[in-house]
Amino acid sequence: MSLTLSDVTRIAHLAQLEMSEDQAATALGQLNGIFALAEQMQAVDTDGVAPLSHPLAAHMNNIALRLREDVATEPNRRADYQAVAPKTQDGLYLVPKVIE
Repeated sequence: MSLTLSDVTRIAHLAQLEMSEDQAATALGQLNGIFALAEQMQAVDTDGVAPLSHPLAAHMNNIALRLREDVATEPNRRADYQAVAPKTQDGLYLVPKVIE
């Protein structure tokens, strides 16, 4: 997959970003480079390779991850944060529609 210059300018428009032609051309090269890298990674044969739970698990069999209890340590301050918001509804922030 590769993008064209018109794709980059359309994406910039949707993201409400101002880009010159030079910036769009630079972004095009960088994005196509990222897609090329992803295609290279997808081409690697990983059949029979077990996923690792930790980067060092391939070399150290007895590695244990330090886990902590999954508990909330901060108080719920949603009401305080939303008190200054222009519009909220049902605990959510209401914002103007930006995508056509």
